[in-house]
Amino acid sequence: MPPILEAHGLTKRFKSTQALAGLDLTAERGQVTAILGPNGAGKTTFIRMVATLLLPDEGSLTVAGIDAIKEPERVRRAIGLAGQSAAVEDNMSGRENLELIGRLFGHGSRQAKASAGVVLELLGLGESADRLARTYSGGMRRKLDLGASLVGAPELLLLDEPTTGLDPRSRNDLWDAIRDLVAAGTDVLLTTQYLDEADHLAARIAIIDHGRVIAEGTPDELKSRAGADVIQVHVAHVADIDRALEVLAPLGHDTPRVDRPTRSIAIPVEKGSSRLLEAVRVLDGLGLEVSDIGLRRATLDEVFLSITGRPADETENPDPTPRRRRGQRPAPAPQESLR
Repeated sequence: MPPILEAHGLTKRFKSTQALAGLDLTAERGQVTAILGPNGAGKTTFIRMVATLLLPDEGSLTVAGIDAIKEPERVRRAIGLAGQSAAVEDNMSGRENLELIGRLFGHGSRQAKASAGVVLELLGLGESADRLARTYSGGMRRKLDLGASLVGAPELLLLDEPTTGLDPRSRNDLWDAIRDLVAAGTDVLLTTQYLDEADHLAARIAIIDHGRVIAEGTPDELKSRAGADVIQVHVAHVADIDRALEVLAPLGHDTPRVDRPTRSIAIPVEKGSSRLLEAVRVLDGLGLEVSDIGLRRATLDEVFLSITGRPADETENPDPTPRRRRGQRPAPAPQESLR
């Protein structure tokens, strides 16, 4: 079978803003593919193209083997889309919400009820299915919103920052639901600002900046690009940070990263175990009190910073395409209205 998604040379300009500048991306089947990038990098523009809400100026795009530019209606039958905000009808039960979406898809009453029941059980909402949606917690509402995107059994589910605003427990519950969806045969294309989310969920990650894919690979492959190891030191007193930094910096192969509020210093190193012993010796020689020291792999945050030169949540030239509150197999819209 062809990849679930193939994009080649996608470009899009909004007046003076180049949103996409020759983007190439392939997403294989049977996995979560995550797209990372600073605000304004082109993530939302790309998702809107995959959802057939926006046409590229140049390039080609296929979804589930279908030409998204020439046959957008067929693509809409193969995808589901869940945006950042849960959009559910508060005065209907969870079951009624999903049955309504099923009927809007053209399912008969019996099929809509059956599909709603399957999705509710899959997402762990079976026991609360007949409660009004307004009584649901934030995490349950996000699951119900996700369920609305699944009633039509899409081949590809587009998730645009799905856990924005959720507490840690709700995030973990939604992560489990997404893993279950992939195990059940739904492929996922995920955009997120939470790099730990991509690390937990994605088999493949693409980093976009200035409208292009500038790095891609598995989480481990990307981490290797930022240096094999990091020495993490927490000094006991803020006043000791500069003295510790002076003796630790020569041990690293890149600029140390300092977080003064947490009294933390991170030093990217090669030959990590021997460098760790050196770090312990030089700190002990200064008589500095250390609350914690250890050796770890680079995080995706550090990978992102080393590749793009700025944090994932830093805003620069925000994406000019407006965000849709929710869109499950959206109907075509005049391109002028999307600008």
